[in-house]
Amino acid sequence: MSRLLYTALWYLLLPVIALRQAWRGRGQAVPAGSFAARLGFVPPTPPGAPSPTWIHCVSVGETVAAEPLIDALLAAGEPLLVTSTTFTGAARVRARYGSRVRHCFMPWDTPGAVARFLARVRPARLVILETELWPNLLQACARRRIPVLLVNARLSARSARGYARTGALARDMLRCLVAISAQAEADAERFRALGAPAGRVQVNGNLKFDVAVDEQARDKARVLRAGFGARPVWIAASTHAGEDEVLLAAHRDLLASLPDALLVLVPRHPERFDDVAALVARSGFPCARRSRGELPAAATAVYLGDTMGEMPLLYALADVAFVGGSLVPVGGHNFVEPAALGLPLLSGPHLFNFQQIADDLRHAGALDIATDAAALAVKLVILLGNPQQRAVVGTRGRDYVAANRGACARTQALVLGAG
Repeated sequence: MSRLLYTALWYLLLPVIALRQAWRGRGQAVPAGSFAARLGFVPPTPPGAPSPTWIHCVSVGETVAAEPLIDALLAAGEPLLVTSTTFTGAARVRARYGSRVRHCFMPWDTPGAVARFLARVRPARLVILETELWPNLLQACARRRIPVLLVNARLSARSARGYARTGALARDMLRCLVAISAQAEADAERFRALGAPAGRVQVNGNLKFDVAVDEQARDKARVLRAGFGARPVWIAASTHAGEDEVLLAAHRDLLASLPDALLVLVPRHPERFDDVAALVARSGFPCARRSRGELPAAATAVYLGDTMGEMPLLYALADVAFVGGSLVPVGGHNFVEPAALGLPLLSGPHLFNFQQIADDLRHAGALDIATDAAALAVKLVILLGNPQQRAVVGTRGRDYVAANRGACARTQALVLGAG
């Protein structure tokens, strides 16, 4: 595919993309100026002010991964602009950093929107998390001599095949990058095979391992958990459509063995909160919703985590963590946050977005896979009914996270050395 054809498709599909974005934002507080920012109309960097380092994080997962790097750059006195693609990603940035970083939405990848955005922001460099590559943006940065780095870069075999089908477009994008900091050697090899200059690709590890445990959230969770009594608690985090039914069926089986067990159910996307609440009600489970300030009573079977920015707190409430996006072919989500808390980990079989970490955790004996509700219930009964085994499994995951820290310092040095 040529960049000219790609751009023509963008303009053709722009009304559909705008409508889809509006639909995904329904029921959420849409920040003022978000639509204008998509077209490149953002407040300019003040005259005389230093050009910011621009960090782009697509959504919540990339934002969480970037937090160690953002913290380190702020500590070094670097002015930062953080952009998001999704409303949930934006909410995470605002909740975590407030006014300490400038935030706006990523412009759509049309030549006009990108040019307006760059002219107003005047970034010193652009740091992209994981694999968010936009041809017009990269070409515009190259013309303006703005260094672009892809950090915490990952590329599954499936994604690599997709990029390969675009031919020269992928090669041209990768050659616009001054550096690719890959999570693992397998990722680095796939980038090289797609045409990235070998000398610009290095392996620096995964920033997610450097995410600090939120002690304030953990202290708050201890107080909240004290009100639950001694009942066993498991969390199903970042769930997608098609998973909640399976998880509720597993919880029903679990209650046959542990009748006081509590499920903390956390949908990935806020537009699904009400739908999942309705599903829980239809399933006959007494439910408390966190968004309403409700607390689980003795008879409550499900605690719905229908708020944003509270995942550290909700994980800290649990004895065992199931990580979603894995019972359906989404590719899984981040295991590091619950592993760092020492929680035994469970997931479904679809883990291609986090395959290396999943394989490592399974090898360490910290992660187990369930393919259906019955298998998941059996594993939950074993872990929730055996505190000693739970502690052993959780320690393995925590030790794995500790052994893999260090990517942040290497990535920070790479970023500050560019431009």
